[in-house]
Amino acid sequence: MAKVEVKQLLEAGVHFGHLTRKWNPNMAPYIYMERNGIHVINLYKTVAKLDEANEALSKIAASGRKILFVATKKQAKDIVAEKAAKVNMPYITERWPGGMLTNFVTIRKAVKKMASIDRMKKDGTFLTLSKKERLQVDRLRAKLEKNLGSISEMTRLPGALFIVDTMREHIAVKEAQKLNIPIFAMVDTNSDPRDVDYLIPSNDDASKSIDIIMTQVTDAVAQGLAERKSEKAEAAESKKEKAPKKQEAKEAPEAAPKAEKTEAKAEAVDLTKIEGVGPKAAEALVNAGIDTYEKVAKADAEKMKEILTEASSRMAHLDPTSWPKQAQMAADGKWDELKEWQDNVKGGVE
Repeated sequence: MAKVEVKQLLEAGVHFGHLTRKWNPNMAPYIYMERNGIHVINLYKTVAKLDEANEALSKIAASGRKILFVATKKQAKDIVAEKAAKVNMPYITERWPGGMLTNFVTIRKAVKKMASIDRMKKDGTFLTLSKKERLQVDRLRAKLEKNLGSISEMTRLPGALFIVDTMREHIAVKEAQKLNIPIFAMVDTNSDPRDVDYLIPSNDDASKSIDIIMTQVTDAVAQGLAERKSEKAEAAESKKEKAPKKQEAKEAPEAAPKAEKTEAKAEAVDLTKIEGVGPKAAEALVNAGIDTYEKVAKADAEKMKEILTEASSRMAHLDPTSWPKQAQMAADGKWDELKEWQDNVKGGVE
């Protein structure tokens, strides 16, 4: 992935902020100067924050979690839809459906309704309806497709949100905060950076600015997906190589369990598979020595909360109550049971 340069961001107008009278004082560290009544963003800090966000997004994509892109403003929606679709990630570019995250079970029912209508058309049931009923069903299908068609493949809560303009998408921000979902966002000089876990100080109004940032972000996601694909291929190849040695493993029973244990430990280091654990929270736990599912399962929730709060005040709102339970399922290899639990529980909080 080619690293973006300050000159490229400058040419795209990423440095243009809002009028000085509309600024948010919390954006002061990311503002370079004021010119003609308009704030100018420090692009060196933009590059640094973009690199940090890209690294985290790549890790989330490599873990197999989905990243939901949100942009409903006119100049951003087409760009975001195109870029997100290229990396097969869900996106919302029409209207943010209230309760999209906090009431995800209901949203999934609406998505299933689309699939149900499609089945009716395939098996001929649709033709048995009256003309008026067919028209109503077609209208419902079109409405659902417009608002939720882009998230039809998202069967569980996303691993992160990427937002263009946090002021406009404030409902999405609040829902993600409530469920401890990491928020990545393009933050302009009129927005509050404290609402975001990974901010990218940038102009969120110009299409050129949005395009260059989205290109960098989706390239990082694509890199994470490529790493995941490569790891899967290596694991499959390794499995094939170990198959002929099955008889040898039986003859040496002491060696086999040790190998299995090593493999389990290698797989267990990705703590972000636990609902509610973002990249930063996982890093804090690993630094504290809680680096496997087994250790999380045995850890005290209050102790983990202390570790997170000490690492960053931004993680003080996280609730690790259910993490040991989830970690135990992961440690036991009950991935289907864990996925079902996560789908039914909001944000990992029972």
